[in-house]
Amino acid sequence: MIYTDGACSGNPGPGGWAWATSPTGEPCQTGGETHTTNQRMELSAALEALRAHAGHPGPIEIRSDSTYVVHCFRDAWWAGWQKRGWKNSQRQPVANRDLWEPLIDLVNQRGDVTFTWVKAHNGEPMNELVDALAVAASLGFA
Repeated sequence: MIYTDGACSGNPGPGGWAWATSPTGEPCQTGGETHTTNQRMELSAALEALRAHAGHPGPIEIRSDSTYVVHCFRDAWWAGWQKRGWKNSQRQPVANRDLWEPLIDLVNQRGDVTFTWVKAHNGEPMNELVDALAVAASLGFA
């Protein structure tokens, strides 16, 4: 199980992302950007977590408090985007395509990645950990 989170001070503004594995919180990884959005940081966390676990045998569950990330896979938004030539349901270009494309590719290549939504700031220890890591990472880019 991998927990992911993104944070942004301002939207846009300096942002950070983090992932950590359960139940120990190790390993973990963080990063960020000086001018970004919360959605981009949520996507970056999931993307970097999968990249770091490319050779990991067996299924991977990503737990995120981002409905943006979780619903894309739970509700197969990505399939509609691809079918419509990377347009959303309003026929507008899909935001953050540069992050969605490699994330969707990794998920589809593996075929064993699931996404589970967790409520933010609800005392769930691993979600609180990645939140704190993402916020700390964003401070390094402020």
